[in-house]
Amino acid sequence: MRITIQPGDITRITADAVVNAANSSLLGGLGVDGAIHRVGGPSILAECKHLRATTLPEGLPAGQAVATTAGDLPARWVIHTVGPVYSTDEDRSATLASAYAESLKLASELGANSVAFPLISAGAYGWPLADAARIAVDTVRRADFGGEVILVPFGEEATQALLLASDQ
Repeated sequence: MRITIQPGDITRITADAVVNAANSSLLGGLGVDGAIHRVGGPSILAECKHLRATTLPEGLPAGQAVATTAGDLPARWVIHTVGPVYSTDEDRSATLASAYAESLKLASELGANSVAFPLISAGAYGWPLADAARIAVDTVRRADFGGEVILVPFGEEATQALLLASDQ
């Protein structure tokens, strides 16, 4: 597996699959989720609504992943995963690691050779950047994925956290 860090806007990254740091409703939201729905267009939302009406009536649980079309994004698929909300009272790092692992497992099943990830849970869900980066890098390194993983930090602080985590 090849791991690269490519700072910037995940909606502009060319990859077979782009991972969406979604909320459990799958119906769009803020940050990465909102950007992917906005740039990808209405076909992503239509497939998400279909998933909610059929196989996921309660929404997507944290740590799991599901795929839809990528719509107008430069990718074939969007892999939606829900990371946990950060908590100082409860260790949810296994759920965060699962979001990465399940996304890569699904990418393999789809036949994707490249997958672009944001830092899951590091935005609105409040996960500290250094820890989110460490979990991302550690989980991706342990995954059984034969292609390229592109970690896409947004902003200088996230970029530095990923660079530091990848050097360890």
